[in-house]
Amino acid sequence: MPRKKIALIGGGQVGGNIALLAAQKELGDIVIIDIPEAESFVKGKALDISQLLPHDGFDCKITGSSDFKAIKNSDVVVITAGFPRQPGMNREDLLNKNLSIMTNVANEVKTHAPDAFVIVVSNPLDAMVYSFYKVSGFKKNKVVGMAGALDSARFRSFIATETNLSSQDVICMVLGGHGDTMVPVSRLASVGGVPLTALLDKEKINEIEERTRFGGGEIVKLLGKGSAFYAPAQSSVEMIESFIRDKKRVIPCASLCEGEFGIDGYFIGVPTVIGCNGVEKILTFELNSAEKNALDNTLTEVKKTVQETGL
Repeated sequence: MPRKKIALIGGGQVGGNIALLAAQKELGDIVIIDIPEAESFVKGKALDISQLLPHDGFDCKITGSSDFKAIKNSDVVVITAGFPRQPGMNREDLLNKNLSIMTNVANEVKTHAPDAFVIVVSNPLDAMVYSFYKVSGFKKNKVVGMAGALDSARFRSFIATETNLSSQDVICMVLGGHGDTMVPVSRLASVGGVPLTALLDKEKINEIEERTRFGGGEIVKLLGKGSAFYAPAQSSVEMIESFIRDKKRVIPCASLCEGEFGIDGYFIGVPTVIGCNGVEKILTFELNSAEKNALDNTLTEVKKTVQETGL
């Protein structure tokens, strides 16, 4: 069986780390695409990662290019291209800067990799994944945004820290938009099957929820320049692996809702089953009144950002 092919649009910190992590899992051959001015840079990054692989005994081919023809026949396309978030800048501020980039990328992917499963990572995420979907004309099961996977990982990490228990045993999810109005669902969170509410008091849980909502901004402030890249990369690889290996993982992702949770026509973070057919199903469950209000609030923000795209 031939190897799968993974195209990474954008060779910055997130794209480069996706390439490394995907190579170490032998998920497929990888091509990193960037603008002509950065072609030498991504070729160097691809060569460097290639020379790491013999140490671990992993086999895959990694290349870099500025020519979109290089993504031909890709099984997966991950889009990280765009301007990074800077201190004091929220995700919505990025919209105008990144919309033109996403429009160009969508047209190129449609031309050269029309059968690919596309994972959008670029911010503002909810608007960018919607923009790709509208411009490309891809089917809804072939387009998803990497949002809740990262937000839920941050939620898990903070719960593990506060309980002093292994993050491996933490189960939780974050719904909604990829921004400050996201909805950490603490009611369903557990550690080793024990409800979070039995381990921490309400005040501490509220603090964890708040830190989760502003988790990206916290890292931006600490770095001083640029934004998170290790955790976003691993979150993307989790989604790539579930698709390529048909794992049918349930991952909170920005998927196109058509009635689920009362949402219609928008990409928003929901529990998503990812398998060999892409987005195979959105799992739903009953929300309580507070969760429903919070989801309505984040949907309002998503709608506002999406409408600003004019698509």
